[in-house]
Amino acid sequence: MQVSVRRLVGVACRHRHPIGACGPGSRLQPCRTLFSETGVWEKDYRTETRRRVEAWWQPHIMAQDQRGALQQDSDGKKFYVLSMFPYPSGRLHMGHVRVYTISDTVGHFQRMRGHQVLNPMGWDAFGLPAENAAIERGLDPEDWTKSNIKAMREQLDGLGLCFNWDREVTTCLPDYYRWTQLLFIRLFEAGLAYQKEAVVNWDPVDQTVLADEQVDAGGRSWRSGALVEQKLLTQWFIRTTNYAKPLLDALADLPEWYGVKAMQANWIGDCTGCYFDFLLKVNGEETGETLSAYCSSPEAVFGAAFLAVLPSHRLLHGSSCARDALQRSYQSGRDCLTEVSALCLLTGRELPLVISSRDSFDGHLDTVVGVPDCSDQDLSVARALNLNWASILEDDENGTQRLKNSDEFSGLTRGQALDSITQKAQEQKVGGHLTSSKLRDWLISRQRYWGTPIPVVHCGTCGPVAVPEEELPVTLPKLPTLTGKGASPLEAAHDWVNCTCPRCKGAARRETDTMDTFVDSAWYYLRYTDPNNTHRPFERHLADRWLPVDVYIGGKEHAVMHLYYARFLCHFCRDQGLVVHREPFKKLLVQGLIKGQTFRLTDGGQYLKRDQIHFTDEGPVVLGGDGGRVEVTWEKMSKSKHNGLDPQQVVQQYGVDTVRLYILYAAPPEQDILWDVKTDALPGVLRWQSRLWQLVTKLRAARALGGPPPDPSQLDQKQRAESRKIWENLNYAIQEVTNHFTEDFLFNAAISRLMGLTNTLSRASPSLLQHSEHFEEALAALVIMTAPMAPHLASELWAGLCQVKPALSSLLQQGGDVLQQPWPSVDPKYLDVPDFVELSVLINNRQCGTVTVPLQDSRDLKQVQQLVLDSPLGKRHLSQRPIRRAILSQRTALINFLVEE
Repeated sequence: MQVSVRRLVGVACRHRHPIGACGPGSRLQPCRTLFSETGVWEKDYRTETRRRVEAWWQPHIMAQDQRGALQQDSDGKKFYVLSMFPYPSGRLHMGHVRVYTISDTVGHFQRMRGHQVLNPMGWDAFGLPAENAAIERGLDPEDWTKSNIKAMREQLDGLGLCFNWDREVTTCLPDYYRWTQLLFIRLFEAGLAYQKEAVVNWDPVDQTVLADEQVDAGGRSWRSGALVEQKLLTQWFIRTTNYAKPLLDALADLPEWYGVKAMQANWIGDCTGCYFDFLLKVNGEETGETLSAYCSSPEAVFGAAFLAVLPSHRLLHGSSCARDALQRSYQSGRDCLTEVSALCLLTGRELPLVISSRDSFDGHLDTVVGVPDCSDQDLSVARALNLNWASILEDDENGTQRLKNSDEFSGLTRGQALDSITQKAQEQKVGGHLTSSKLRDWLISRQRYWGTPIPVVHCGTCGPVAVPEEELPVTLPKLPTLTGKGASPLEAAHDWVNCTCPRCKGAARRETDTMDTFVDSAWYYLRYTDPNNTHRPFERHLADRWLPVDVYIGGKEHAVMHLYYARFLCHFCRDQGLVVHREPFKKLLVQGLIKGQTFRLTDGGQYLKRDQIHFTDEGPVVLGGDGGRVEVTWEKMSKSKHNGLDPQQVVQQYGVDTVRLYILYAAPPEQDILWDVKTDALPGVLRWQSRLWQLVTKLRAARALGGPPPDPSQLDQKQRAESRKIWENLNYAIQEVTNHFTEDFLFNAAISRLMGLTNTLSRASPSLLQHSEHFEEALAALVIMTAPMAPHLASELWAGLCQVKPALSSLLQQGGDVLQQPWPSVDPKYLDVPDFVELSVLINNRQCGTVTVPLQDSRDLKQVQQLVLDSPLGKRHLSQRPIRRAILSQRTALINFLVEE
């Protein structure tokens, strides 16, 4: 641990000089060590001081956190903060640093509030990148993955991140995917995991199937960039459509998720129809095949006239027994009545199968139930083909539509019939689950090696049979080589593929498709609650204690697929009696990208490195050659775009705490950060750290040995008023910062408020430093509130503050390091004070007076602007002047109106 930390911050000698800065021939004298080691306080917070602070405190903070994790009280108030676990590529990028800085900050804060905090970390370790890398290098993907995990773990430790490493999970290890396989078997037994022939998206480069959402708008693979082909393959699906309506309805009970709830609702669609199961017949003979068809008006299913399929349907192109009969009937451009019929397993009525003249139905549908009473288009098709059907709707004396010719459902209103018919279909397991026309079942088959094996064997007698639970895990066989070409790599493992059927003991073959990695990540938040359980995926009482996740942090790019699958799996586990909670996540905190500046040739679009650019008055041009023009943009960091940053190099240059503060201060979490060290954010947080250090230095100097003892009675009336202003500013800061940490997660606004408190304390007179209890208490609370965001600096500042004797504030008399301190609370007396703020009003950057506004409105630009305009000051100075813009400061009580002169 200590070695990796020192390597990260660039120190080597026992005095922690930079590498090569001291030793034989160096002019540097051995430097004095840190205050925490010697009791000698340095007056300035220099680069070398910062390095020694972080090198000293990183292992101490992490060891302290691990001790706290071991002492967790199961009866204590819990807080589960979860950041999306990474794919182990071997290198952290700045997006990782951002998400894990946020989760670490929230974790520290909640511990200081007295919560038992679960902040785990693991690895989303299966998938194509590792397999492709192994193929390129002639390595085993397991070895490649484990070496990457080791490297990234060291990098995470070097950032001082306090995860619960005793709960680490790795999805490619059998002790994890054993339980992924068990959950699959539960889905299989519930009829929710099934295999069917389907037209699928095929990536010709990665040689595997892709889900629709893994294909971009241009028809290319999300990973390889290859143009996707259409293939007819037998694939495994999970029937997530059965849970569409519960998943849609449950969104209403969740807090707002920064627009993600709307994305989830749009992904699911309006759940007004459902699928019903039909048994296919050819010339009256059953084929043994079942077809699910979507009915947009389930209550009217007894009035169905036909089933319609698209010309592209698998029945016309695959291995279906009905294929020949359908192909004989098909004529392009026409609605074709076929020799095939379909028996509705709910109504018992037999319907003709029609090949539609249309190229598509609504959404993703390829099979629909035609109900003439509910659709003019269905009515037109039925009449054109001379079909017979029963009219099933009539109006009663009150004008309410009721059913007729619908067996026991006749006489019900359409709403009543919808509930009753879908309920009966569900009970008989022949469909009936409300879903939308746009939602498809989850395609989980992947024709690759490095994934969770699907725990099914195929028997010529018994069909697909689940592997018995006691035989799990079905582990991946060791393969001598991986090529990535042709059939699934597992087909080559003959000794592994050929097996015995668990049911009839006859010859059978293992399933050679592996699962999509989204299956692994659909339940990892549950495993974290009980990661070492060897008997079941997790104990219910532990999952029930920690769930739902209080704050889930990750990229907005996962707002649809991953979140939808994770929510589905939790709903399913609830129905299986495995957990009490249906929804896995309470609050969602989505984070934007960290973008770097890119340079591209205007002609050709080639990305260039910064050192290939010459910056002229007319704009950037290419060095040498014809000086071609360059387009400058901000894009997601990437090696291929030459705009990436190595987090270790950034930390070495600026320090862990500076990088943490920059990430938190540069923008709210959901917004993108444009990484530019020349902007105000980085210089601002560097200055703030130095000012915090100076405040502690000044207090220590004011209370130095031999000076007059502190005595609040020595303050005169003006100084007492100044001290009370500090008290008011402190309580306002505690109130605001706590709210930002618990409600809106605007860490940038929280830092601005702490900077404002720092400004107030920096203006304090020497008498206040010496004799004001409020000053001392405010400085102590300021350091405590800084600690979750900059733990190393705050730990050293706290160590320096605790040596101030005698201490006036009770905060400095509690003992322990800063991260062990309770979070400051607002003085009840402050809450009795009228909630108003005196706001400075500037016009074109010139002071013109003050206006008092309610505290609750003081951060709302529109409210403050209107209150100022309605005030006598506003009417006097602004009523006749066009306002171009109003700027409300987040740091101080100030609004600036920019007006036309």
